[in-house]
Amino acid sequence: MSDHPPISTVDQTFNGNRKLIRPSLVGRMLRRGNVRHEEPLSNAALQENHPPGESSHAEAFYFQKQIQQKTEMVVVLEDGERLDGQIEWYDRGVIKLCTTSRQRVLIYKSSVKYIYKASEVPTSTLL
Repeated sequence: MSDHPPISTVDQTFNGNRKLIRPSLVGRMLRRGNVRHEEPLSNAALQENHPPGESSHAEAFYFQKQIQQKTEMVVVLEDGERLDGQIEWYDRGVIKLCTTSRQRVLIYKSSVKYIYKASEVPTSTLL
């Protein structure tokens, strides 16, 4: 008698070559067809509702430069309020400003009218 366990009949017929079974996609594509139920212009109308992708990285570059140089900035909000301080952090919708009184303020970008360096005079005050 041998010390090996009995081999099943399935294992005895396996010759080591495995066949890759891949479903046929051609049949599915033919059955599905190129049927579009919506009008061609409806896709364009839906895409207009979504915000466009960022076209450049100018804003990110500008903020990174001001953060690294610890530039004193002036943020003017839509309601006319003026905040002075350094930009500590930002993301797509928010700027974190450390004010001159060392308070940290989160400002929604949508509420910002404009931003400029404290060392520069905005052109709107010259008029």
